[in-house]
Amino acid sequence: MSRLDTQRKQLEAALLIGVREGSVAVPTLLLKHYRALKLNEIEVMTLIQLISFWEKEKNDFPTIEEIQSRMSASPDQVIASLQKLLHEQFITIDEDTEASTGIRLERYNLSQLYQKLAHHVIEQEMAALTAARPPIHADAAAKDIFTTFEKEFARPLTPMELETISGWLDKDMYREELILTALKEAVFAGKVYFRYIDRILLEWSRNRVATVEQAKEYSQRFRQSR
Repeated sequence: MSRLDTQRKQLEAALLIGVREGSVAVPTLLLKHYRALKLNEIEVMTLIQLISFWEKEKNDFPTIEEIQSRMSASPDQVIASLQKLLHEQFITIDEDTEASTGIRLERYNLSQLYQKLAHHVIEQEMAALTAARPPIHADAAAKDIFTTFEKEFARPLTPMELETISGWLDKDMYREELILTALKEAVFAGKVYFRYIDRILLEWSRNRVATVEQAKEYSQRFRQSR
């Protein structure tokens, strides 16, 4: 057998051992989102080692030496990573007493890690849904406007009047607060009818009045000039 064949056999044997060892169920979410959770690679590898000890060896409280022996990190780095994971409640230490011997037992609990991952993903999904949500239609946004107009007019609005308000919002793109300010101006002038309000809004638009403050200043100047 040639040297190359021998090396090939050795590699195959090594791979076979690896397959027999099996694998560890590392959460994909941990690999995808650990940076967002402000974890570094050493801290993540510490978590993976804890998962491995539990799943493959049923060792739920490995020592610092056992964890560090499988990592390139120094003992101090492993200790620091465990301290951070405990302090920020990615993991906890549960205590229990063995009934038959009375010996006090400790074990690492990773439930908080999974809860933090789930919470982070839910927050991301909710943020994405909020960002993707289409703008509220003017009819929905105008519900309070319609109510305000009906109170000022002391009667229900006609279909044509409702259409006029919707046109101010959808077509003319007047801001809701500006329309309500124009309504107040009409009430102040004693001319509570739609044509007068429409003239106010048109006059403001021609003079580039875009905010309530600008509208009040413009109306004040107009009154003073009369």
